[in-house]
Amino acid sequence: MPVITTPQEFDVDDLFVDVRRITGHPLYLKCEGFNFAGSVKLRAANEMVDSAERTGVLRPGMTIVESSSGNLGVALSLVAVSRGYGFVCVTDSRCTQASRRLMQRLGAEVRIVSRPHPQRGLLGARLELVNRLCAEHDDFHWLNQYANDGNWTAHYQTTGPQIAKAFPDLDVLFVGAGTTGTLMGCARFFHENNPSVTIVAIDAVGSVNFGGEPAPRFIPGLGTSVRPALLDDSFVDDVVIVPETDTVRACRALLREGFLLGGSTGTVLSGAVRWLRENRPGGDLTAVAIAPDLGERYLDTVYDDAWVQDVYGAGVLANATTAPATTGSAAPVSEPLGHGGPVPDRGAPALPHPDPTPDTPADPATVGPTSSGSL
Repeated sequence: MPVITTPQEFDVDDLFVDVRRITGHPLYLKCEGFNFAGSVKLRAANEMVDSAERTGVLRPGMTIVESSSGNLGVALSLVAVSRGYGFVCVTDSRCTQASRRLMQRLGAEVRIVSRPHPQRGLLGARLELVNRLCAEHDDFHWLNQYANDGNWTAHYQTTGPQIAKAFPDLDVLFVGAGTTGTLMGCARFFHENNPSVTIVAIDAVGSVNFGGEPAPRFIPGLGTSVRPALLDDSFVDDVVIVPETDTVRACRALLREGFLLGGSTGTVLSGAVRWLRENRPGGDLTAVAIAPDLGERYLDTVYDDAWVQDVYGAGVLANATTAPATTGSAAPVSEPLGHGGPVPDRGAPALPHPDPTPDTPADPATVGPTSSGSL
């Protein structure tokens, strides 16, 4: 019987769901949402805070500040309150109301950015605000998940080995690409310990991670408007770019079988099915996809018919399958990958907040090396 004293000690790390009946392909989902933070981001949050404490840049009485679309913000809220730190989460209008409320109940201050940076999108605007906060407060420390080695190290030390232990004959691993911490940690682990495993990154249409054209995205989690410093695509064997409409269909397909999983999971599942259909139609392989989170925080978005129809149009719900998506080799940023069609630009859905962050101009932020204190 496990007995814990802090919430971050609990994490179910060996739960896999066989989704062959749902997808028609041999595929196991590694479910990462069964911890008190509700997502895979708890591992990165723990490691980044541990590392900052070890190096002395994070000290008692300080405040952690981080940019997050939701899941890492929740994880850091939990870690911060359990260790006695303040926490400010800088997010944007795509962050779900459920994630905002949960962070606030855990004691975090949530700052909302609503106006995109002209070149760097909402993420660029979030990073501008992080820069300004750190410049104004000497006791703030930005973990910088986009360049912090603790982000990928956490998965090199835990997630990768857990998958290898459960599936010693693994052929292909599908990993979503947001900050790319999970992707890089698992890819580096298998590169060193079992290089025959094919690493397939799953990204969203509108993300620039693998050279795609920036475009509006409405589902938080995967994808980014600023290429993360962590990403080294030499460790990636293939890339699948998934339209958000297919994310919705994949989530709904899972829900029809009783699995309420998050938007990032829907994106990964859709991309994995497309890759398997095009590359291994015979099904003679062992495949695992990482499911980053659960679905409760998406009840007002991905699982809400009115929201889906308002953002994507009424036709999206007519055919809830896990395809199509597109595949392509990992390419430098300068080589755009094709995709299955643009997501309609209908403007970001309105998400009210009682105290929105004012949109004040600032110098563009850089997703660069992590720093101590102010930037």
